[in-house]
Amino acid sequence: MSLREQSVSLLALVAWLALCFAAAGVGGVAAASAEDFYALLQQPAWAPPGYLFAPVWTVLYAMMAVSAWLVWRMRSRAGAKVSLGLFIVQLLFNTAWSWLFFAWKLGGWAFLDVLLLWVLIALTIYRFVFISRWAALLLLPYWLWVTFAAVLNLVVWQLNPQTL
Repeated sequence: MSLREQSVSLLALVAWLALCFAAAGVGGVAAASAEDFYALLQQPAWAPPGYLFAPVWTVLYAMMAVSAWLVWRMRSRAGAKVSLGLFIVQLLFNTAWSWLFFAWKLGGWAFLDVLLLWVLIALTIYRFVFISRWAALLLLPYWLWVTFAAVLNLVVWQLNPQTL
């Protein structure tokens, strides 16, 4: 790989990191008072403490960015561009969840969103595996966390019908 190609590749990685963390930032605006709101909600005994979410999501967003970048590096392969488009769509659903749940307090819509997000992540992993197995593997912790988040969303919504 030439120096120019390495520079372009590094810039692309920075761009994917910027995109993923921009999505996190947009969601973060909605969740600005999430810790206080989350603490007021009735929760199952197995719900993690509110302070745990930010570090987990930080690691997951970084892994998501690297995953997309690995596929971007293989963009000449069949299906890579469509797969990256699917990645961006799931990122939009990811961002929307924070607004639905925290800002607008629409627990049912947030649950529908997270179910669709779960399916979109699964489809993205499926498509990525044909382009880069590492890219697909990097998304597995994200998919597992969203699985947990979907169940938590459902239970918290059911426990708080007046609030959500």
